Amino acid sequence: MKKLAYSVIGIGGVLTLLIIAQNILIPFVYGIVLWFLGRYFKKVLYKIPLLQKREPHWVISTLVFGIIFMGVSLISRLVADNISSLLANSEMYKANLDKVLNQINTTFQIDLAQEISKSLNGFDYATILGSIADTLSGALGDMVIIILYAVFLFSEEISLSEKIKKLFDSEKKYEKVSTILSHINDTTSDYIRLKTYLILLTGLLVYVFLLIMCVDAAFFWAFLMFALNYIPTIGSLIATLFPAFFSLVQYGEVKPFIIILIGLGLAEWFIGNVLEPKLMGKSLNLSPLVTILALVVWGQIWGITGMLLSTPITVVMLIIFSQFKSTRSIAILLSENGDIDEVYNS
Repeated sequence: MKKLAYSVIGIGGVLTLLIIAQNILIPFVYGIVLWFLGRYFKKVLYKIPLLQKREPHWVISTLVFGIIFMGVSLISRLVADNISSLLANSEMYKANLDKVLNQINTTFQIDLAQEISKSLNGFDYATILGSIADTLSGALGDMVIIILYAVFLFSEEISLSEKIKKLFDSEKKYEKVSTILSHINDTTSDYIRLKTYLILLTGLLVYVFLLIMCVDAAFFWAFLMFALNYIPTIGSLIATLFPAFFSLVQYGEVKPFIIILIGLGLAEWFIGNVLEPKLMGKSLNLSPLVTILALVVWGQIWGITGMLLSTPITVVMLIIFSQFKSTRSIAILLSENGDIDEVYNS
């Protein structure tokens, strides 16, 4: 009973810390994610013959993060320009939306469209889009801190292994911890890398399709779909609906909405149900129910950031729990088929 009480107090303390210190922890966690991606980019750069064993570690790291920072700055600028164009046409979009609602009201002879129209009378499109622009500006400011975290993680990378080794008084304990860290590194890195590849492909297909359909601010909607697809299960659904519903606002007609909804839905289905299982397989070994619960729990703790990071965080927890007898049963419940040894203790 005492052990259970301590466990409850401990969990409560951790949750409280996660919520109170989220302004510090969230950029740091993103810094870790960026560190994972940066390490992969470094491996790619080291495959270039000109750079193989010729440049010092800090030069390659500086090059990697310089490329990342320029990429983030360019994307932020393009998104901001797209939002500016949406703001410039906000009155036209409002008129088109009213037109669609009136068509629905006339066709179905119901008051639903009229009620929606009334509720939208106080809806300020410029304010909403302006708040999105402010959010992106704040995210760019956070990106500087995130990159700094990742840079310092890179600087500590060389000496980290030696520090961890000195923490333990026996080689056996050190090897066990090294095995756990290696599993965490390999599994998380593979997930982030493959997921990013798939989502980049999704964003590219969406961008080209929206350009063909002449949808305004195509880059912004493609970027939004890119970001939302990191959220498991519901992210792809929400990402599909946003640009589809916007087409109603832009065109004031139902036909483009149906075409765009079907086109984006097919792209999401193909990548999510055909390509992703082939590339990622069952390597995560997470129960679908656990994935949903983790999405909800981390969403409550850290909002959108928690939803984006819910899967890799849960995978790390599963790996750690699977290494100790006292928490082994929790790892089995978190896994998809209960075969945690096959995946994590090989």
